[in-house]
Amino acid sequence: MSALYPVIMAGGSGTRFWPLSRHLFPKQLLRIGGDETLIQQTMRRVLGCADPSRVLISTNAAQAELIKLQLAAWKDALQDNYVLEPEGRNTAPAIGLAALGVLARDPDGVMLVVPADHVVTGQREFEAAVELAARLAADGALVTFGIKPTRPETGFGYIKPNGKAVLGTRGRLKGFRVQQFVEKPNAAKAARYLKAGNYFWNSGMFVWRAATILEEIRRHQPALGNAIDRIGQMIASGEPRVRIDEAYRRLSPVSIDNGVMERSTHAAVVPVSFRWSDVGSWGSLDEVAAKDKAGNVITGRVVDIESRRSIVYTDRRVVATIGLEDMVVVDTADATLVCPKSRAQDVKKVVEVLKQQQAPEHLEHLTVERPWGSYTVLEEGSGFKVKRVTVKPGGRLSLQLHHQRSEHWVVTAGTARVTRGEDVFDLQVGQSTAIPVETKHRLENPGRETLHIIEVQNGPYLGEDDIVRFKDDYGRTQQ
Repeated sequence: MSALYPVIMAGGSGTRFWPLSRHLFPKQLLRIGGDETLIQQTMRRVLGCADPSRVLISTNAAQAELIKLQLAAWKDALQDNYVLEPEGRNTAPAIGLAALGVLARDPDGVMLVVPADHVVTGQREFEAAVELAARLAADGALVTFGIKPTRPETGFGYIKPNGKAVLGTRGRLKGFRVQQFVEKPNAAKAARYLKAGNYFWNSGMFVWRAATILEEIRRHQPALGNAIDRIGQMIASGEPRVRIDEAYRRLSPVSIDNGVMERSTHAAVVPVSFRWSDVGSWGSLDEVAAKDKAGNVITGRVVDIESRRSIVYTDRRVVATIGLEDMVVVDTADATLVCPKSRAQDVKKVVEVLKQQQAPEHLEHLTVERPWGSYTVLEEGSGFKVKRVTVKPGGRLSLQLHHQRSEHWVVTAGTARVTRGEDVFDLQVGQSTAIPVETKHRLENPGRETLHIIEVQNGPYLGEDDIVRFKDDYGRTQQ
């Protein structure tokens, strides 16, 4: 049987779980339905089907650093297994790029494509479904998993199997040819599909041979297929990354569902028995989170009086709620959301408004995780910004300089080793130093406890992109 290569699709933008998720901190990095983040849960799930060295992570350059941090337990196996998009071009280009990566390793390789931000319960059932789907894929099928509907959902696409066209079995599992794909229906159609009992939700998980999906992309999206082939040739010939990225940016956005699966005569579906949720909005937390006796999902320092069927989340402050019914309240350090559960899908509209306003609250949190530690923006105004920076024991930032800002560091806990120009020296608690503009510098923690400093920045521009890296432990150097 052909080797299986799981491909974890981790390029989501995190709009529906705002304000907890942000563009640079999307849903797959949140802890939902377990003690691990969604991408960590997904990684453990696919490891039941393949060795970690065969797992590919499809993401974009902006999110890769945080994802590598989340998957640090497997960093040695995954070191060369990141497939990076310079920017998102929807699922078909991303899957095509990942297929090139699989083909480079194994011309007969079978891909298991799974989103990084879904919740699946039932590992044995999942592995059995993957095993059957892989057998069908080896024979040329494009397989998706069908989820038995539990409600008349209008937010999912549906699949109707051809009940007479059985392609293969494994125990009680059966694989069928797809008779019909259905776009997201209105409420009346969704109710009919639920009552009919022979329609399934499209899970967005797929199994196919890498060579087969590329053939189908060429057949049904010839312009995209030709462009992916050219990118493959550029990669094989060792062309500079910047030229490959430029070619990728020119690709037209195409969904793998609309662009390929709905047009292919090789589409197949395996109706599955494991529990699944795409956790698509705050309202869907009901499917995966523990509830109190009144049906509330409560997280953090919440004082609630007589609320029912509501979701209340706080990560820092005390939040008090009284008599809520079917509401969502989410409070973070820099943003608060309040809406009816029935309108939770509209949170993405709020994010779009913030994006149009160029508000930082759509982009990232006040506290930003980094491989070496984290920083938190405490205050900012015209010409200044104040941060709290933490550095893990043994961690160090890149050797860098800034063109437009100076920095002043004050140590509040631990020991700081500072490189400033040609000088290297240690600072203890209460000591400080200044880093002038255009000065090479580095901060590291040589001690056994976490280093904490307060950083005050001054200058006409204080954006995170005003940085030139010369040496870096995480491969981010520009020179």
